[in-house]
Amino acid sequence: MTMSSSRADAEPDPTSPARNGDPVWPWSDPLTPIDERVASLLAVMTLEEKLAQLGSVWPGVDSVIGDVAPMQGVLAQDVDFEAATAEGIGHLTRPFGTKPVEPTEGAEQLAARQRDLTRRTRLGIPALAHEECLTGFTTYRASVFPASIAWAATFDPPLVERMALAIGSGMRRLGVHQGLSPVLDVVRDYRWGRVEETLGEDPYLVGHMGAAYVRGLESAGIIATLKHFAGYSASRAARNHAPVSMGRREFADIILPPFETAIREGGARSVMNSYSDVDGVPAAADYALLTGVLRDEWGFTGTVVSDYWSLAFLHTMHRVAGSFGEAGAIGLSAGLDVELPNTMCYGQPLADLVREGVVPMELVDRSVGRVLRQKAELGLLDAGWSPDPDTLAEDSGADGVDLDPPAHRDIARLLAERSVILLDNPGNALPLASGQSVALVGPCANDANAFFGCYSFPNHVLPHHPDLPTGIEAPSLLEALLVELPENDVLHSIGCPVKTPDRSGIPAAVAAARDADVCVAVVGDRAALFGLGTSGEGCDAEDLSLPGVQDELVEALLETGTPVVLVVVSGRPYALGAYAGRVAATVQAFFPGEEGGPALAGVLSGRVNPSGKLPVQIPRTRGGQPGTYLAPPLGGNSEGISNLDPTPAFPFGHGLSYTEFAYSDLRVSAQSVATDGEIEVSFTITNTGSRAGTEIAQLYYGDPVAQVARPVSQLAGFLRVPLEAAAQARVVFRLHADRTAFTGIDNRRIVEPGEITLSAGPSSTFLPLTYSVRLTGPVRHVGGDRVLLTPARIEAVPAS
Repeated sequence: MTMSSSRADAEPDPTSPARNGDPVWPWSDPLTPIDERVASLLAVMTLEEKLAQLGSVWPGVDSVIGDVAPMQGVLAQDVDFEAATAEGIGHLTRPFGTKPVEPTEGAEQLAARQRDLTRRTRLGIPALAHEECLTGFTTYRASVFPASIAWAATFDPPLVERMALAIGSGMRRLGVHQGLSPVLDVVRDYRWGRVEETLGEDPYLVGHMGAAYVRGLESAGIIATLKHFAGYSASRAARNHAPVSMGRREFADIILPPFETAIREGGARSVMNSYSDVDGVPAAADYALLTGVLRDEWGFTGTVVSDYWSLAFLHTMHRVAGSFGEAGAIGLSAGLDVELPNTMCYGQPLADLVREGVVPMELVDRSVGRVLRQKAELGLLDAGWSPDPDTLAEDSGADGVDLDPPAHRDIARLLAERSVILLDNPGNALPLASGQSVALVGPCANDANAFFGCYSFPNHVLPHHPDLPTGIEAPSLLEALLVELPENDVLHSIGCPVKTPDRSGIPAAVAAARDADVCVAVVGDRAALFGLGTSGEGCDAEDLSLPGVQDELVEALLETGTPVVLVVVSGRPYALGAYAGRVAATVQAFFPGEEGGPALAGVLSGRVNPSGKLPVQIPRTRGGQPGTYLAPPLGGNSEGISNLDPTPAFPFGHGLSYTEFAYSDLRVSAQSVATDGEIEVSFTITNTGSRAGTEIAQLYYGDPVAQVARPVSQLAGFLRVPLEAAAQARVVFRLHADRTAFTGIDNRRIVEPGEITLSAGPSSTFLPLTYSVRLTGPVRHVGGDRVLLTPARIEAVPAS
């Protein structure tokens, strides 16, 4: 790091050695402990320089076409970069992800900004560059992986970790330091538009899969950011940003555990706050959450960054602050370290309050120290740091940097194939027979963008640039099926659009179905933002009918008498109970990404044996308040109490295969276990069919009698089990008593003695193996050191 004469106020340590002719300041010597480096830098910083490290700037936001963040048109500032960074800056906001830029060009632009920043400012501190990375690096020409809800359907943490490593490696190559993923919101209402961004409705599944993503991203040198902390997904009527009505027990037992798991088991270094208020307290202003839970209980040492403009929203939307400066003071006191995407509250308004003595300097130093620590960990404070990423030092070839290499596509293909869920196949219509004539109809049949989530670059940014190609290869299902089934006559008809009530194409689709041996109806969503699509941020649903007139299309196809295979490509589960027993087969694909077409075609043809399981339930009816499987007895069907039956069409954990699996021989290592002990639970799975397949073994527990109402059953562990035809395997779970912990009557987390039921099977409602054990000893209070995961392994079945 070269210190120009304009930085004369910051004198070097005369005892520090020089490297490459440049002075090495105490904070720039990588051999000095980080705490000492941070302290020495804080000691020479002015108030304005400190606050600059807590702020951000969004270069070129004035040229961004279309909204990519809520209320962007109202709050986005067209700022002069040099003026906005005169004292330095903490973050550069989305240098790649808000308008199309070729990878190498984007890396050069980012490096130029960093070079300017380090040469022009007194202390020469580089900025952290952050980007979205929920379905891959959100930039032009980068791989588009399946949406998070699809990762969850694989029940495959190691594969998700591989994906995140691939995503992070591409980001790091271009000079990005922080990724705003994963989303760890637990689904509470399927109507919420951001269900597609979640990992499902079970906190254990969300936490386990989320921790895997974090490990992958962090291992690539990218700071993973957990969001949205916390309660965002439980908004009233599933409306984006709406208030959350939730008790402390539900919040502690359902909403918080995934974040704790991703921090403790994944090593996440950043957390982003939720927009919502819970019982009237906005997350950005919640000291008990951002400091009490996150830091004091869990020991988190990273940074808390604001969701875009959530600090300003304390003033403009929540109205708990009378000014932007007061909003900044409230957020800083609560424990929110960095304001994104641009500085409104942590700039001069906050500086005035610090000088007036309203805000203690200790709070400023606390957050600045956290930011500087991360910059030191990333090497940004090291003497000799270069703003040029590895990409600019490499020979990238005539076509530049490849952000969608074959290795990425292999991972995308595996994820897509393993995420497809066969819901039912009563007529054995699948796999499709060779030589059959197929009517492929529906709005998602010949549209590859139907496979992408709302934070994928093709759906996030490119709709505002219609003259540009997608930038990646992504065949539609029609294109893939023509390759997959060369012997079949495939006729395509759109039928109707996804969203608009245009019925003009339904007669042609009906005619095509009537003339075919089988009809494959491909319906579902189109992801976008803020009401422009049917799934995604700000695209909330009034009910769970298929969007537009797609239900009418399906009904018309069923009336033809031709067997109908219903394929739903969506970001949320839609109500399919009306089609039970009427369709020949049903397939659910949650946005499967760039390899979604070939993956779906492979499942339909039988080349791919489906193994996905539902991370959310498929509702039976379209109206009412949807409920997830985590419910006490009164949350289920209560004959004689209510006339409304919430039983789903397909339960959590459900998914079929083209082979059959049998469960047998449940064994438990002990009939009782202490409230601080653990047991092994094992059973045998046999592939009783004629072809190889993969089963996802699921272990559940129930608490028949507890001091508060508990879910009837809850996921305790899972494991993917590949088996050849007629093969067997023994699945062994190591279950600690901590995994049964819950928030008791006094709002303390406890392990309570008493009976626990253990059940195993292929879904949350089909559990053929059951055993009861007893927890013994005193009620045990557990905290931040409790066991969070249930390890599982596969063993060979001993010879009889």
